[in-house]
Amino acid sequence: MNSELLFPECPVRNVLARIGDKWSLLVMHTLHQHEVPMRFSTLQRALPDITQKVLTTTLRRLEADGFVQRTVYPEVPPRVEYLLTDRACSFLQACQPMIQWAINHMAVILKDRSTHAGE
Repeated sequence: MNSELLFPECPVRNVLARIGDKWSLLVMHTLHQHEVPMRFSTLQRALPDITQKVLTTTLRRLEADGFVQRTVYPEVPPRVEYLLTDRACSFLQACQPMIQWAINHMAVILKDRSTHAGE
């Protein structure tokens, strides 16, 4: 059973578990780095290891939770752009120290992993 249903009043299980999946933070971080609305294809190129289906699902969840604004332009073919909301920007401000820590420590962590890979 879904923990959101079992513990609806718990912010960690309800909110953070939903945006703490494999892709949500990375998608928001990528949108934040570009600082301008991004088209789906541009976002997918920026995250080459995400599938189209997973990116679509992630963006829909982020939109449903108010982290991403999706704008569809009535053109042929339709143009769709994604932009972070103020909610996402405030969340990323809280995450920035963690993101910077990961950037600063990645090389040594990867080195440690390779050392322990043969065990």
